[in-house]
Amino acid sequence: MLSDIAIDIAIDHAGPVAPYEQIRDQVVAAITAGRLPTGARLPTVRRLAADLGLAVNTVAKAYRALETEGHVVTQGRNGTVVQAGHAHQGDPVGAAAAALVAAARTAGLDLPEAIGILRRTW
Repeated sequence: MLSDIAIDIAIDHAGPVAPYEQIRDQVVAAITAGRLPTGARLPTVRRLAADLGLAVNTVAKAYRALETEGHVVTQGRNGTVVQAGHAHQGDPVGAAAAALVAAARTAGLDLPEAIGILRRTW
């Protein structure tokens, strides 16, 4: 396992997106771009909250969302680490997700709009 890796997260306190969503989105972007490799340990919730000037519960909510979506896994004393691969890559669900992304981008939708369509369809 890799040691803690510094992640560059900037919070726009005046923006319309909740801080926990900003954290989640920026961590996912760092994973996707390869800046957070598999096995990389995220900062502790308390440390990241202090670094960002946020409440501990805000960062904890972001970490729970990351875990629920399968991006990270919490390993007790070993902390929260980036999980290997994507849970649905190469299966029918992954293929459908890729098709949704392609269609949404072609239609000019952003991620929240595409998620909204998925939620309405669910």
